[in-house]
Amino acid sequence: MTDPLAEPGRMPSRAPGRTGTPSSTATSLLTDRYELTMLQAALADGTAHRRCVFEVFTRRLPAGRRYGVVAGTGRFLEALADFRFTTTELDWLADERVVDDATLDFLAGYRFSGDVRGYAEGEVFFPLSPVLVVEGTFAEAVLLETLALSVLNHDSAVASAASRMTSAAVDRPCLEMGARRAHEEAAVAAARAAVVAGFAATSNLEAGRRYGLETIGTAAHAFTLLHDDEEAAFASQVAALGPGTTLLVDTYDVRRGVERALAAAGTRLGAVRLDSGDLGVLAQEVRAQLDAAGARETKVVVTSDLDEYAIAALAAAPVDSYGVGTSVVTGSGAPTCGMVYKLVAREGRDGALAPVAKASTAKTSTGGRKAAARRRGPDGRAVEEVLVAGDDAAVASWVPDDEALRTLHVPLVTDGEVDAAWTGPGGVARARDRHRASRDELPRGARRLSADEAAVPTVTLRLDGRD
Repeated sequence: MTDPLAEPGRMPSRAPGRTGTPSSTATSLLTDRYELTMLQAALADGTAHRRCVFEVFTRRLPAGRRYGVVAGTGRFLEALADFRFTTTELDWLADERVVDDATLDFLAGYRFSGDVRGYAEGEVFFPLSPVLVVEGTFAEAVLLETLALSVLNHDSAVASAASRMTSAAVDRPCLEMGARRAHEEAAVAAARAAVVAGFAATSNLEAGRRYGLETIGTAAHAFTLLHDDEEAAFASQVAALGPGTTLLVDTYDVRRGVERALAAAGTRLGAVRLDSGDLGVLAQEVRAQLDAAGARETKVVVTSDLDEYAIAALAAAPVDSYGVGTSVVTGSGAPTCGMVYKLVAREGRDGALAPVAKASTAKTSTGGRKAAARRRGPDGRAVEEVLVAGDDAAVASWVPDDEALRTLHVPLVTDGEVDAAWTGPGGVARARDRHRASRDELPRGARRLSADEAAVPTVTLRLDGRD
């Protein structure tokens, strides 16, 4: 099939004798073709090894959102560690004539050796926040665009929605159970992102295994329907899982379901789950029924297409936890954050980094290296997102002399070495703590669900004194 975006002309085949170790874990082809074709042209014209600075940011938040949540940083760093071109990838690129032999030779030895810094995972962000900064040669850094954006756009969208849900739930746990509404790998990523934003557990076992998350789940309506009657189904589940299990009581009649659940497990029944109907009314009725029977410790769990608005509407209902599926894994109407990966500085002929910027209408960017900080008021709450710009060396060494400013960038990769503290189960726990503290720092009213502007404005502090 002819690629309409490829340049005409036949690429030479891969040179014989190139060696490498085949691998099924390499992440290097999780990218777009134009990243490799740009690399080929830059290698040919001598610009590939110019030092460059790329930034990831979003120009705007989804309509009605007051803040976003950075998530996926740990996953990006894990993928970066495997971003290499083995014989498997090189052979395919050669067979498909994607790039020439000189580029294949470069890719065979590719390892990112630059620096990455950014917002700590779990941090809230606003329009123009430089949530990730990648510095290295053009050849090294340009190849990471699609990987960084695909991870951060997806995971941050899920975490941003999840944060609204856990905020609406206040102290009641939210449980992620949306795997059946997502691609199988996206489901794992979504579960991780939801936990970063405060969800207590997930139904996804691979997410639990990979990231040390608590997993939950007992039985669906199919299990009840399998048995000759509800009594038999509940008795079987209690026999297998113990009286502390959660019984789904709305397959037939809810009142009779609760009676049968208590008959099977007694007052030590762990929880009942409601998955249909008017959840607020049913929760009131079921709570009263459980209390009257002496099962005051039995919890009420609600599911059924919940989102942040439904959770908020159930605030006065006697609900103990919320199970959320479709809405959280799809970003609750905002499945991407619109993040972009832009070159903001590159090495000039004099060897110094010079700012560069796109000037296209509605897609402008601000050139030059930037630092980031959050200004807090006397009450400790955020009042401004501050972008620090100006002379490259001054920005690189900037340290705030104002106690009201909290710096936001942290080192993630130094000279190609990933800081493992941001990866794996430990990285998730660290990100969850950071999100809790960051969200608590927002101004009052920032967490309400009504449509509004960003919770704080983004301003620029220029070190060279210019506006």
